[in-house]
Amino acid sequence: MRIAVVIPAFNVAPWLCGAILSLLDQTHPDWSVVIVDDGSTDTTAEVAASYLDPRITLIRQDNAGVSAARNRGIEAHCALPAGPDRPFPGHDVIEASRIAPEKPDAFLFLDADDWLAPDALALLAEALESAPRAIAACGRYARIGASGLARLAAPPPQGRLLERLLIRNLFVNGGHLLIRREAIEAVGGFRPDLSYGEDWEFWTRLALRGEFVALPSPAPVLFVRERPGSAYLRMATDPAAYQPAMEAIHRNAALVEHLGAARLGYLRHRAEAEIAWTIGRELIRRGQNRDGRRWLSHSVRSAPSLKRLGLIGLSWLRTGPFRPHQAAA
Repeated sequence: MRIAVVIPAFNVAPWLCGAILSLLDQTHPDWSVVIVDDGSTDTTAEVAASYLDPRITLIRQDNAGVSAARNRGIEAHCALPAGPDRPFPGHDVIEASRIAPEKPDAFLFLDADDWLAPDALALLAEALESAPRAIAACGRYARIGASGLARLAAPPPQGRLLERLLIRNLFVNGGHLLIRREAIEAVGGFRPDLSYGEDWEFWTRLALRGEFVALPSPAPVLFVRERPGSAYLRMATDPAAYQPAMEAIHRNAALVEHLGAARLGYLRHRAEAEIAWTIGRELIRRGQNRDGRRWLSHSVRSAPSLKRLGLIGLSWLRTGPFRPHQAAA
């Protein structure tokens, strides 16, 4: 299986090496990566260009956001002519490699400050090949904080995930998902008008087209660096940040046709309660306990849950899901 990796990169010079080295360590050799430098003002481009492996290509563009950068990577993998001196029209390409002329079989979107386990691509490819009806394969991930200790996430979901995805984003990002190229071509790229939740909106469009298969392995395939300045840490406590993605998801006519207006309205109500829970949890993790518990209570009132009613007790201790962030440097 030919795997195309896309790394959007904006001012990530201190961390990009880790992402690239994790690709070079993969046991699955049939991959290529496009690193899209999205108008960085640090040495991100120089770091990417220093790797001369023939599977690595760097594209530079003016800052346009993570969605536009991912879309450029998709276009490059599928359309960029091979050769050291043939830039994609309208873009400055620093050639660290040449992309093979054949289209890839599947895509993985790796954040520039994360890294993959050495067998990540091999395991994800094996899972996707073993499930011909699946549009994507997903593996487990772990979060890495300042202490360097990994906090392992729950096992990944699988099957028909559309309704679950309409309630909450089930994936931390695209780094633990291997997605068939045909599915991406069918739904189109990421929406450049969304700066937060753009991946959530994209997963819902994918989920309309089929099911997901999960790796049976309990080991993580992706390591997610929790660092200051990440979009999640900046925006997760802002109620307004969620609304553009919510509106984009629920304006999708295909969803109304598939589920019906009444069912979609119910799922939106559940999603709004889920967002309230996330805001409350993140406020408490930042030490804003009073406001956080107000959002938690609002969530439970909107969508009653005995489990979450019990979890609110942990918020007073700031343990479990409420333990403080320890962002990695």
